[in-house]
Amino acid sequence: MRRDWRVRIEEAGVEVKEILLQIDREIAQLQRARALLKGSTAVNGFHADGTRKHSRKKNRHLTPEGRKRIAEAQKRRWEKVRKAAAGK
Repeated sequence: MRRDWRVRIEEAGVEVKEILLQIDREIAQLQRARALLKGSTAVNGFHADGTRKHSRKKNRHLTPEGRKRIAEAQKRRWEKVRKAAAGK
């Protein structure tokens, strides 16, 4: 008898989880619709017109050490190309 009771509770738990998931989906959909109607600036990272909320890119700076490493690596690459061309 107790076993049937536990099975019913577990089944009810699954149903409750499904109901909660559906409610969360509906809330998200209503929030998007509200933001579009209101003309809100951002919903889930997007403006009402579909463009990204944070479209401005941050400036990235290259340190002198990094620039030097890149230059040296490029020189090594060109050296390999020249050696391969000289060997032909």
